[in-house]
Amino acid sequence: MSHDNTGGPAFPPHHDPKHHPSGMALRDWFAGQALAMVMRRFERDGDPSPDDIAMQAYFIADAMIAERQDDARLPGLSGAATCWP
Repeated sequence: MSHDNTGGPAFPPHHDPKHHPSGMALRDWFAGQALAMVMRRFERDGDPSPDDIAMQAYFIADAMIAERQDDARLPGLSGAATCWP
């Protein structure tokens, strides 16, 4: 899947990032941080495929980036019970 909005670098370099990009994207960092919670949820709810796990982690990461950009609420994220697609 291609995703244009990565949130920028998670660990910006000390030199010029425009000409010397390095590190992972913030989207990937957020997805990795969400992974533990996603795995815990699936421990209760069944045996997920790796694709299911990745989809959930990146869904959360995308929501975090959107919230961070303009502080606008995403449709369907008004409460904890509705945050899963």
